[in-house]
Amino acid sequence: MMKKIGVLFGMENTFPAALVERINSLKIADVSAEFVEIADVRMAEGCGYEVIVDRISHDIPYYRAYLKNAALCGAQIINNPFWWSADDKFFNYALATKLGVAIPPTILLPHKEHPTGTTERSMRNLRYPLDWDAIFEYVGFPAFLKPFDGGGWRDVYKVNTREEFFAAYDQTKTLCMTLQRGVEFQEYFRCYVVGQEQVHIMPYDPRRPFHERYVKDPPAYPAELLARVERDARTLCRALGYDLNTVEFAVEDGVPYAIDFMNPAPDADLHSVGQANFDWIVNAVADLAVKRATSPAPPATYRWDAFLRG
Repeated sequence: MMKKIGVLFGMENTFPAALVERINSLKIADVSAEFVEIADVRMAEGCGYEVIVDRISHDIPYYRAYLKNAALCGAQIINNPFWWSADDKFFNYALATKLGVAIPPTILLPHKEHPTGTTERSMRNLRYPLDWDAIFEYVGFPAFLKPFDGGGWRDVYKVNTREEFFAAYDQTKTLCMTLQRGVEFQEYFRCYVVGQEQVHIMPYDPRRPFHERYVKDPPAYPAELLARVERDARTLCRALGYDLNTVEFAVEDGVPYAIDFMNPAPDADLHSVGQANFDWIVNAVADLAVKRATSPAPPATYRWDAFLRG
């Protein structure tokens, strides 16, 4: 019986097509890949795919619900939609700290404006006003104000003073934000992690224009620094259960601080990551998807926590 691997995607063009082409070029017996096609989604009925590589459900709730139903019926989803729905960046920072991965001082902030349908009476457990002096002393400047569960550099502000902080905080409205000390980095790495095992370290410079951020001719880096980056990237993805992720490290005084590692649908566009990085990620994800398709999924256990664990 043919085992199908589906790729669910949105506006991106280069990676989905290359992934399907690569899987099919391997000519694995009884395995084929295609773009997912969704018609009517009936509860507790299978989707016809052994494995689905998810690139878009974080933006489309309909797709997220489809994937959860597919997982219930035995499909293996890369990445686990149940955990992805529950995850947030502030929790990740706290977990990383418990694991011994370096994280800059980070604090969770309440919504600047009351969420829809709530009033000041909904916030009676919050001490107000906050002790801003203590917060700024703990975090320090420069700092980054960013959503606790956001992505894609949306609603991110770099602030250098308390005045800049309050001007930015006023713009966040109902978003829940974190304030994190900015790392004055000498080196910066963006790492693909696939299957919680393979790590591909890419020198990166977020200060450059978007199309120039992947450094093409990087200098030599200390072997012990690269070894720690690889180890920490693998540690984080294993703890979070992500089979496809990017982990970003800003290196200050030789210490790699993990500052962004909730990217379960990471940028894999040829035109931004470059040919060598693109080839690596296409091949690595193709191999992982084939491995999952040819390995029987464990028998379903109809308990919520079983699906959360993947």
